[in-house]
Amino acid sequence: VLWIVAVLGIIVTGMGHAVRNEVRLVSGARQAVVAEAMGDAAIHLVLQEMVSVTERPKQLTRVNVVYQNQPVTVQILPLNGLIDINSAPPTLLASLFSIAGQVAPDTAAALAQATVETRTRKDNAGQPEGFEAIEDMLRVPGLSYTVYANISRLITADRPGNGKVNPMAAPEGVLNVLAGGNTGRASSIAADRDAGRPGIDTTTTLTSEYIDNAATQRFQLQARVPLSDGAALLVSRRVDLDDGALDGLPWRTFHTEQRFEPAPAQGPLN
Repeated sequence: VLWIVAVLGIIVTGMGHAVRNEVRLVSGARQAVVAEAMGDAAIHLVLQEMVSVTERPKQLTRVNVVYQNQPVTVQILPLNGLIDINSAPPTLLASLFSIAGQVAPDTAAALAQATVETRTRKDNAGQPEGFEAIEDMLRVPGLSYTVYANISRLITADRPGNGKVNPMAAPEGVLNVLAGGNTGRASSIAADRDAGRPGIDTTTTLTSEYIDNAATQRFQLQARVPLSDGAALLVSRRVDLDDGALDGLPWRTFHTEQRFEPAPAQGPLN
């Protein structure tokens, strides 16, 4: 009898653990779905504000939105603040691979040349293949997934252009590439821009041949939705404000993405 009671106790304890784990999984999944919907709602509120005015944002900005009593920060990034892998010159690509990709200069130059050869290769119709998405960079011979992961947040394949970058729209990682790896310069420009200081001179501190301050109609909007455990869900949409969708919206969404941002690491307890 005692053995039977002990076995039953073990079974009940195991079932209790399984039930608690299942509850945590369901709760986490529900929280993620709610956070995704909240992020999308915040992005749409910002988009409605953007299309209500004639002037488009020319620099990276952050907007605080309150939706259902939940504060959500939406980052507006003009896509010409990223490095265009379809038109960036080989020297800029080499700097990208060397500084952000963290590879040796000679390897970076070889990867840049391989990137140009891959994007200009002709398809069956005799047209350059190009890159339809940033993941296509993994087709470049010699480019490892580690290098791709290092540069993936700094590149785009979603905008036509001359291959130059708008520094006022660029995240700090791109500014670091434009500054030749001088993190101090990049951080200073980003801090002055984010503080709204006027008259920021980028021509003497960044490589001028890669710079273009023209406006764009394509943007990445990223909503950061805090979660209960200190983590956050990042909800991203890439949109074209010059190309309305078939559903009547005054913009077209051509890429969506969600990813989790882990909670900050806790410091040692005293």
